[in-house]
Amino acid sequence: MHDPAHHPLISAGDLLARLDDPGLRIADVRWFLGDPERGPVEYRHGHIPGAVFVDLDYDLAAATGPGRHPLPDPTAFADRMGALGFGDEHTIVIHDAANGQYGARLWWMLDRLGHQDVRMLDGGLTAWTAVGGPWTALRPTPLRSTMTLATEWPNVTDRESVVMSEGSIDLIDVRAPERYSGETEPIERIGGHIPGARNRSCASMMQADGRMLPAAEVRPLIRGQGARSKLPLVISCGSGVTACFGMLAARIAGLPDPILYPGSFSDWVGSDMPIAVGTEPVGPIAD
Repeated sequence: MHDPAHHPLISAGDLLARLDDPGLRIADVRWFLGDPERGPVEYRHGHIPGAVFVDLDYDLAAATGPGRHPLPDPTAFADRMGALGFGDEHTIVIHDAANGQYGARLWWMLDRLGHQDVRMLDGGLTAWTAVGGPWTALRPTPLRSTMTLATEWPNVTDRESVVMSEGSIDLIDVRAPERYSGETEPIERIGGHIPGARNRSCASMMQADGRMLPAAEVRPLIRGQGARSKLPLVISCGSGVTACFGMLAARIAGLPDPILYPGSFSDWVGSDMPIAVGTEPVGPIAD
């Protein structure tokens, strides 16, 4: 569905050079775990000129559904993006304050539903500052645009399918190692991971400056070894948000698009499913 002519990343320097392009739209998806008000406050204090704030909880998630951030109805999502000024004809550049870990949710949603030119700002706001990119507190007034997207989410799975897979999938959990292991859990009622999942944190896919690792280094992180390498790849996280960073990494690596488990660990825990703890995958598909 994606257009191979458009690389999924854009450098801060390239974005700076295109800042006055009338066909450019910038989405600021700043979000902070456990502090939902911080993103819009930081945006109001300063943002990339022309950037429109996109609220992860309101614009990119449904009010109800499996997990903490269920996917919205695609048609409602398309209408909301149009209302925010994002249209079919635009190059859409996305960033957050976490090197893409949260903004990748919007990248995945647009990409998988068919928008042809959507990019993540490689290295995020740190990279923007490093190239001397300007900031402003002036908020744009977006003009409604037309966003035409597919009407169903492709390449997604649910809890029942994960349970029924019985070791026939390669499940990756991209949360931080301490959340995967169960050592700490800031938001769910219990820590740990889905049995059989292996941990490949978002941070492990980044360079020290927050930019994405080169494709040759990302590929072996994501693609399993041995028997796993032949299984369909499914990516999860806490609530289906940072898992989309894993989807972005897979695209960078040149791998086939994985399957997203949107409900992820929040859906799994909320349904009283078995939980594994520790630093290694334990389950039917552990090598």
